[in-house]
Amino acid sequence: MSLAARFSCLHDHDPEALSVDQARRFIHSQLRPVRAHERLALRSALGRVLARDVVAPFNVPAHDNSAMDGYAVRHAELSTRGATRLRVVGTVLAGQTFAGKPGVGQCVRIMTGALPPAGTDTVVIQEIVHVDGDSVLIPAGQRPGQNIRLAGEDLAAGQPALAAGRLIRPAELGLLASLGCAEVSVHRRLRVAFFSTGDELCSVGTPLADGEVYDSNRYTLFGMLARIGCEVLDLGVVRDDPGSLEAAFREAAAAADVVITSGGVSVGEADFVKGLMAQLGEVLFWKIAMKPGRPMAFGRIGGAAAADADGHSAWLFGLPGNPVAVMATFYQFVRDALYLLMGAEPLPVVPLLPAVCTVAIRKSPGRTEFQRGVLARVDGEWCVRPVGAQGSGILRSMSDANCFIVLEHDRGPVAAGDSVNVQVFDGLL
Repeated sequence: MSLAARFSCLHDHDPEALSVDQARRFIHSQLRPVRAHERLALRSALGRVLARDVVAPFNVPAHDNSAMDGYAVRHAELSTRGATRLRVVGTVLAGQTFAGKPGVGQCVRIMTGALPPAGTDTVVIQEIVHVDGDSVLIPAGQRPGQNIRLAGEDLAAGQPALAAGRLIRPAELGLLASLGCAEVSVHRRLRVAFFSTGDELCSVGTPLADGEVYDSNRYTLFGMLARIGCEVLDLGVVRDDPGSLEAAFREAAAAADVVITSGGVSVGEADFVKGLMAQLGEVLFWKIAMKPGRPMAFGRIGGAAAADADGHSAWLFGLPGNPVAVMATFYQFVRDALYLLMGAEPLPVVPLLPAVCTVAIRKSPGRTEFQRGVLARVDGEWCVRPVGAQGSGILRSMSDANCFIVLEHDRGPVAAGDSVNVQVFDGLL
């Protein structure tokens, strides 16, 4: 079924004013992960997505061991009414075993990670013990089995340790290493081609002519794509010429899983991108009810028929031309779509967090706004204020900010002191 047919099946949609949530849901409903997998050395897998479940080959921890530095004792020997005196008959370190078995009235000094000596079942932390020569006084109130990590407590042999779809972060690297995994199977890196459109754009390093501006969008796109681990293909600046644009689209679609453009998707006389997208594949052109970023296109080059014929089509995102709108639409739509195509499950979602808005913000119901803000701790509570001018062409507002202030579709004006939701850049950008 074509994208247009699938989209027409949705209820309560208005292509002229699609809400952010509707657009996001439809994009997610169409995407499936890339199928190809590869084996990587563990350290090379950081930031990649697991393609197969990882099952624990043995118990983690492999043996009972002490969780603290202290003294290994038999709990049955401890008094419930007063301190118990025990003689220390040795020390056991991590990676070692204690030869023999402590007798009645004896205990063993034990370090974190060491195996408890035979017959002992409890570890008393050193901070609460009084040392008296070769003996220790242990206060009453100790719990049986305390401060001992049991074999298989973290993972039992045969138990799934990490499910396919898990994004491999530093914690996952450590967990995989603890299981002895030298290599892991991951989804192949997603290939993304991108280019900017516009006769007014000039590449960095070239002198500006009258009326020209430097193309910043390719650099922000490169940074955003590289941060999430995509293999990127930068096709540069493409002029507002149908022939040049068609050639760029064909080259991008042949080489990549996803094609991203910036500029050319509004209704200006030189905005050819929308028409070419429809000519070369199929596209849903959305005037999304959001600010910044109202014009955005989603579709695919090649479409269902081409994919059936040659086995390949590329997903397409036509982003606006204004720099802030590029970043806003990327993070609200494209980022999650790319993670879906990478096979990530669940998606690495950046949560919305409440904060007190310290100034009034003008807002009319009927669209979602993503204002750039500065979030800070003030008198014990999180407060946020918008940064300066909020124009969609003012890229400095993204650099000065540390969060989006997310003003929901149905929300009206914000008064100083009202609670608003924020999306923190740290972890997003």
